[in-house]
Amino acid sequence: MTDQIDAHIGIVTVSDRASRGEYEDRGGPAIREYLDRVLTSKWVEVPHVIPDDKEGVASCLRRLSDEDGCCLIITTGGTGPAPRDVTPEATEAVAEKMMPGFGELMRKVSLEKVATAILSRQTAAIRGGSLIINLPGQPKAINECLDAVFPAIPYCIDLIGGPFLTTDESQIIAFRPKKK
Repeated sequence: MTDQIDAHIGIVTVSDRASRGEYEDRGGPAIREYLDRVLTSKWVEVPHVIPDDKEGVASCLRRLSDEDGCCLIITTGGTGPAPRDVTPEATEAVAEKMMPGFGELMRKVSLEKVATAILSRQTAAIRGGSLIINLPGQPKAINECLDAVFPAIPYCIDLIGGPFLTTDESQIIAFRPKKK
């Protein structure tokens, strides 16, 4: 019998104020709670709270992918139009492939809730064996966006050579093609 491999998942809060301790990080904990609720496979969190800085975000994403071996990296914050919101640019800078469908679906779902969702620049990308997903900063929006895209995440991770993620089907049903 082989030991089940733990999936390493990076959770990155991008916020000047949270990184300085001036503001409570609510985004990272919201992602962690979501993953605890939907994943049934074993996983290990690799958390970071960092400032809104393009090179700092890019460096963190490279480290999580290349050194820490995270199959999934979920960021929260830095996706708006403000001058310091640079998470999508940092993600694109480290990406080997952009995955625009994730951002399109997240915005579609968010627009059903709030008109200002059009200002959000959620996106996703592949770097090596990592799927990187940029989420907005509000916990409610994090849950709505993850509910929309999570059915595709385990199969995407399969396709890039990552660990086999399983979900609690009462929460999220992961899509995988039927074997013939």
